[in-house]
Amino acid sequence: MFRPVRTLFLMVLVFLAGVFFERYQHGERCAAAGGAVVSGLCTGANG
Repeated sequence: MFRPVRTLFLMVLVFLAGVFFERYQHGERCAAAGGAVVSGLCTGANG
């Protein structure tokens, strides 16, 4: 019974890590373009 729960927990953990990594990458790309992330959207970017 423990193995399916552990697998589900690991899947959720990996999914959340991916979400936070993508948010970080989005912020880095936006900053490199000269913008700022506001409410999840890159604003003020050149180009």
